[in-house]
Amino acid sequence: MAKSKILIVYYSRKGQNYVGSRIVNLPVGNTEVAAKMAQEITGGDIFEICTVKSYPVDYTETTEVATVEKRTNARPELSSYVVNMDQYDTIILGYPNWWGTFPMAVFTFLEEYDFTGKTILPFCTHEGSGLGGSERDIRKLCPDAKVLPGLDIRGGSVKSAGDAIKSWLS
Repeated sequence: MAKSKILIVYYSRKGQNYVGSRIVNLPVGNTEVAAKMAQEITGGDIFEICTVKSYPVDYTETTEVATVEKRTNARPELSSYVVNMDQYDTIILGYPNWWGTFPMAVFTFLEEYDFTGKTILPFCTHEGSGLGGSERDIRKLCPDAKVLPGLDIRGGSVKSAGDAIKSWLS
């Protein structure tokens, strides 16, 4: 992978999260932890997907908003963009599993760019639902990209996922 220009893109939720069957407060979201491990391993650039409108602090309220977004096929507005996407060959795409796929902000992100000829390596953090239908959704949104098999990381054990991430990226 060292020969291609790599961008690690991720969406992560810090604050109240569901981890190990309970709500905990995370100063850094699980997906961000994994994305930074991927950056350390690959030396790639990193970009965080952020929305203009923040989700509620309360975890349960956020799940309610996320449910409505998914049901209405919403595309939350992003607050920043990758200005030089053309220079990247490989996109490592990280996200939490929300309702069987990625958050709707990731849909927004994937629809903003042309991924023709790029390789996408998806990974997700979750508490039991794995990748869900996210790989299928990426292939649908990015039909001209090469989407490699993804990695699912249990959020509660993300801090010890370095070896799994390294193995997957090799």
